[in-house]
Amino acid sequence: MTKLLVDGIEVDVPAEYTLLQACEVAGAEIPRFCFHERLSIAGNCRMCLVELKGAPKPVASCAYAVKDCRPGPNGEPPEILTRSGTTKKAREGVMEFLLINHPLDCPICDQGGHCDLQDQAMAYGVDSTRYGENKRAVEEKYIGPLVRTAMNRCIHCTRCVRFLAEVAGVPDLGAIGRGEDMEITSYLESAMGSELQGNVADLCPVGALVHKPQSYNIRPWELSKTESIDVMDAVGSAIRVDARGREVLQIEPRVHEGINEEWISDKTRHAVDGLKLQRLDRPYLRENGRLRPASWGEAFSAIAARVKGADARRIGAIVGDLAAVEETYALKRLMQALGVKNLDGRQAGETIDPAWGRAAYIFNPTIAGIEEADAILLVGTNPRLEASLLNVRIRKRWRMAPLAVGLIGEPADLTYPHTYLGAGPETLSDLAAGRHSFAEVLKGAERPLVIVGAGALARPDGAAILSAAAALAWEIGAVTAEWNGFAVLQNAAARVGALDLGFVPAEGGLDLAGMIAPGALDVVFNLGADEVEIGPGAFVIYQGTHGDRGATRADVILPGAAYTEKSATYVNLEGRVQTTNRAGFPPGDAREDWAVLRALSDVVGQRLPFDSLSALRRALYTDHPHFAALDAIEPGDVVATVGQLAALSGEPAKAPFAAAIRDFYLTNPIARASRVLAECSGLARGQALEAAE
Repeated sequence: MTKLLVDGIEVDVPAEYTLLQACEVAGAEIPRFCFHERLSIAGNCRMCLVELKGAPKPVASCAYAVKDCRPGPNGEPPEILTRSGTTKKAREGVMEFLLINHPLDCPICDQGGHCDLQDQAMAYGVDSTRYGENKRAVEEKYIGPLVRTAMNRCIHCTRCVRFLAEVAGVPDLGAIGRGEDMEITSYLESAMGSELQGNVADLCPVGALVHKPQSYNIRPWELSKTESIDVMDAVGSAIRVDARGREVLQIEPRVHEGINEEWISDKTRHAVDGLKLQRLDRPYLRENGRLRPASWGEAFSAIAARVKGADARRIGAIVGDLAAVEETYALKRLMQALGVKNLDGRQAGETIDPAWGRAAYIFNPTIAGIEEADAILLVGTNPRLEASLLNVRIRKRWRMAPLAVGLIGEPADLTYPHTYLGAGPETLSDLAAGRHSFAEVLKGAERPLVIVGAGALARPDGAAILSAAAALAWEIGAVTAEWNGFAVLQNAAARVGALDLGFVPAEGGLDLAGMIAPGALDVVFNLGADEVEIGPGAFVIYQGTHGDRGATRADVILPGAAYTEKSATYVNLEGRVQTTNRAGFPPGDAREDWAVLRALSDVVGQRLPFDSLSALRRALYTDHPHFAALDAIEPGDVVATVGQLAALSGEPAKAPFAAAIRDFYLTNPIARASRVLAECSGLARGQALEAAE
């Protein structure tokens, strides 16, 4: 530790700290534009200048290390002044330079109200300028459908360039020219290809890059802000939902160091318009082959007539990817009351049994724990498409120090160097038998990590593949008392919660494949499962939010609430319990799903024992206590579970692993309803075709 005096306050800080960090430890506020805690240091803007006693001129505190400070002539600790006359004059000069070419269009700028330059000009600038020359004019750039440019405002902080190159791993932007002629550009006027590109608009401190879909539509002071979590994948990123009245207008990231740090994916951010398009706002009933609007009473009567006339063995229930724990729990209680054994919450068809233990289906090392791994094996997964923020964490670990990453499955660009090992289960067998050179890398690692994805598990031999992966993890020392290096990467927000509830077939019940087979069942309750095709012959009750595939197959439609319209519990891929908060209300006659099931239970003669959300949660917490611990992870017994999995019988087939997600942007009903994400999807397909050629 090194002693420093900051504005007369003595602080002890590590020698590796920068002066900016040391000043913040002392409670001093240091303005900055180019500096960002999660990006490399550029030192371009000079706004963070401070006076260092003994230095010939003010120093850039973001780029000056504490260990480079010299003590005073009599051994006094180095002294930094952040509010001296010299510091004030230096900052005013820097601000004057920054505003030479800035258009000063605050009244009509869509960044107004949340612009760092605007705020810092008020705090550290002056009310006049000595420059009368014409301002620089820069041609606007096309960089994709998500980010709009206003490059006259650019101050060349290069935050956007550094984010894409360092965090996203896709160097889509860079600088050309020098001095006043310098421009940030994509070089060939092409769209950015990262699934995280929206974050560059968050990082931009001046409004040179703004979110195109929201541009000129909102002002920050008009919005009510609600903290929530994302359900577009299983990562459970911390988000803030901003609404004006009843309408959600934008989604922004919140800081959560254990999950998404402060980034979110473009699907999370720009699915906003999908929340209001193609919505189901009233019940529907199919008559003479056509759906017609109906009242709740008519819809419930039609369901009750079918359920009461059906054998419990011919009734089934399927849970989709966006269902919250509360409605899944209510549906399970209703099915149990009806004597139904045909249940499945594994919409992708994963062969995972909760009886094996919680460690068999969660990401045991946690997302933050990836930073401790020193070798990673990816089995049947593409984390860039299935869990973008988890992929960012792997890349972060690769940037910290050399990291060996092996991939078994379809070839993919993961944004970090990796070794492609093979396409299917045979490669996994070769690794286990030591017939592949990467086996020595895994065995030589102190903390190897084996990640198994849905591409390996969502197939008939998924249990055998999971067993083989567990045996390999055991063999290479990935599972010890000190390190949980066996992980399952889920890609649906509802999956872990459904497995925690045991929403799987009871003894003698049918699984998903059995239930959707033609003529297998008479009645199917479909709770938002839009990725499956239910065969003919069944009377389908669809409960969901959008007119997607599930609704087109339905005989009765019960409109539900989206994740921004309800207070609901989700469990992310780590097993972390999280909750959404209501930012708006469902449209029309739509209601929260648990409430719909509670009302339906009365009509079918099996009344559920809760009349409010709090009563439902009391029952839920009684049956499953770990749901009461928010933002906490109930760990599984990894050693025992992996040992049990390794002992499972079964021989994997030779078919190669297929990608679980083909189109990153269109993975659920909300995303498919979004016009913005549809444009992104089309652009991504075009870029993929160009790359293939």
